Amino acid sequence: MKILVIGNMGYVGSVVVRELALRHPSATLHGYDTAYFAHCLTNAELLPERYLDQQFMGDVRDIPADFFEGYTAVVQLAAISNDPMGDRFAAVTAEVNQQATVEIAKAAAQAGVENFVFASSCSIYGIALGAPRSELDPVAPVTAYACSKIAAEEALAGIGGDMVITSLRFATACGMSERLRLDLVLNDFVACALSQQHITVLSDGSPWRPLIDVSDMARAVDWAVQRKPENGGRILNINTGSNERNHQVRDLATAVAKAVPGTTLSINTQAPADSRSYQVDFSLFAKLAPEHQPQMTLIDSIMGLINGLKSMEFSDTQFRASRYMRLHALQAHITARRLSENLRWQMCDAVTPSALSAATHINLEA
Repeated sequence: MKILVIGNMGYVGSVVVRELALRHPSATLHGYDTAYFAHCLTNAELLPERYLDQQFMGDVRDIPADFFEGYTAVVQLAAISNDPMGDRFAAVTAEVNQQATVEIAKAAAQAGVENFVFASSCSIYGIALGAPRSELDPVAPVTAYACSKIAAEEALAGIGGDMVITSLRFATACGMSERLRLDLVLNDFVACALSQQHITVLSDGSPWRPLIDVSDMARAVDWAVQRKPENGGRILNINTGSNERNHQVRDLATAVAKAVPGTTLSINTQAPADSRSYQVDFSLFAKLAPEHQPQMTLIDSIMGLINGLKSMEFSDTQFRASRYMRLHALQAHITARRLSENLRWQMCDAVTPSALSAATHINLEA
């Protein structure tokens, strides 16, 4: 088995490569990444890429069509990965999340790849009041990020041949990673509790969010790289998470406050209703992937974040202006002229993606 993980140097990818390496010790495992966030390491004594047999670096929009020869499975995680970045870089969001994904999948199919896995999102359901949304319900994306995901899914469904294509519609990610993000709702609450002993919920707390720990996302990817067409069909779009982890935002904040003694909580009960509210039905995933179901409870995810951040001696009250916020990390690259406005690396004091990675490694061992 030979697996390529595209976007392996991010929040999810760092955990996915570890899971695949542990589950398939005899497999050949490669990574391919643009390296925007290679430096955003979280208390990692060793690079997460240590699990790989080889790391490639380059823009995912420019991967040669013949690159995929010999791979058994391709996992496409690379994305402009949240709503603020999607709004700031709308054109690049479409290029990376949609167009590059489809071109990669077409080339993979032509090369004889058996399984293609795409990291989609439950955010495609958008404004979804009422009953939890299943795969049979209509989608209503409201952001550039969500629109790019559903557009990619629709295009992937039109790729012919024998390649098994699985689009994992992930719930909102949370949990600890060797490349942590703090621009995610649960992660943000834990960081606030530890650094400020206070959590402020800007909405009235009523919106619903389905959550999935990043370690459980990796388990789902492991299932998808091995999935056979008789288990769900050759083309499958599937909600990925668990019914037990549909939560209201106020309940998330309350759980974090209880887990960090001394934390106070304020909820803006006068705020207008947040339209980004949805519950998701994960019954199909439970049926098709019984051996790869999420294992992490809400308190497991919270405690993993608490322990991870404490091990970093985390106390940054200004973390929302740090590299752990993906939009800020990209903007810092642009300000330093390392990245162009269309998020392509450009020469600046000899800093390139490969030099960035090397500098990170040097800093780790300093």
